[in-house]
Amino acid sequence: MKSNCRTKYVVALAVILILHCAATAATPKSPCKFPAIFNFGDSNSDTGGLSAVFGQAPPPHGDTFFHHPAGRYCDGRLIIDFIAQSLGMPYLNAYLDAVGSNFSHGANFATAGSTIRPQNTTLRQGGFSPISLDVQYNEFYEFIRRSQIFRSQGGVYSELLPKLESFSEALYTFDIGQNDLTAGYFLNMSTDEVRAYVPDLVDQFTTIVKYIYGQGGRYFWIHNTGPVGCLPYVMDRLLIKASQVDRAECASPFNDVAQYFNHELKKAVNHLRQDLRLAALTYVDVYSVKYDMISNANKYGFQHPLRACCGHGGKYNYNMHVGCGGKIKVNGTEVLLGRSCKDPSVAINWDGVHYTEAGNKWVFDRINDGFYSDPPISLKMACYREEV
Repeated sequence: MKSNCRTKYVVALAVILILHCAATAATPKSPCKFPAIFNFGDSNSDTGGLSAVFGQAPPPHGDTFFHHPAGRYCDGRLIIDFIAQSLGMPYLNAYLDAVGSNFSHGANFATAGSTIRPQNTTLRQGGFSPISLDVQYNEFYEFIRRSQIFRSQGGVYSELLPKLESFSEALYTFDIGQNDLTAGYFLNMSTDEVRAYVPDLVDQFTTIVKYIYGQGGRYFWIHNTGPVGCLPYVMDRLLIKASQVDRAECASPFNDVAQYFNHELKKAVNHLRQDLRLAALTYVDVYSVKYDMISNANKYGFQHPLRACCGHGGKYNYNMHVGCGGKIKVNGTEVLLGRSCKDPSVAINWDGVHYTEAGNKWVFDRINDGFYSDPPISLKMACYREEV
């Protein structure tokens, strides 16, 4: 009799535990409340860094949304702008932009032309920013220290600078690597030579993530690199054989290298999850989204996916000597050559290098819900380690 009662007790306890676990699993998790975003990257997410240092991106950059140049190499907003907006924050100010900036909700360390590895050329020689990812981290490191020194003084500083706890509760976003790949090709390296340094790129990237983790960062949203072989400036400057053109009329050798970089980056993120036990790392496959948009442009309402909206001349409306907003002098008079197309809303590529606001919005709408993420979690749930 005692044995029978004990068995019933054990069974009942097991049922209670199962029901409790099921109820716990079924309880929906609340969206993350990120107080700030700290972004690292290149021109795909630069909101004014390079413009603050080397001069403003000229009109017609910014015309679609801001109606004036706004530090972005785009007709309007970037993916990082839509990320901030989605999380209920103002657009990020560039860390290097000292005038009128508010960093209480984060800062943007990205600059156009940035690379993961420092380049051995100047901006004017090679077109690459001296503010590589390691420099961006150094800026971030000093920003933590100096922001708290000034914030402690109160007044306007407490309104314009982040709280100390924001650094551990913030979302850290990354979009960088494209320029590292094209830099090799522009130095006349072969595809094999470019592939050979990809592991070093990824190692340097993971080192920076670990540094940020060491400073308290816990939530990471990491974009892979896009299909560089579909960008006008690459296809115009780097010759390929007809057999190397894919079904979307993109240059397959350069896309293959981008995919190899992405493969190695994803492996590295998986390793980081093992090493950084308190971190939530989300790997976002923007390559697939962008390639789908380009290869099925008509289906999605776009036109001429491989042609720059703003530029001048040639098959791709791209000229490395006269870019978007570029002017020449004719008989002593400046003449605008790098004009915008009539309707940027149906264009994917803005200036031969970057995407239009319409293209950026299309990409954001598809990565926002987590379908292209690993683990498959939405942006608003990126503070959770497990699938939500």
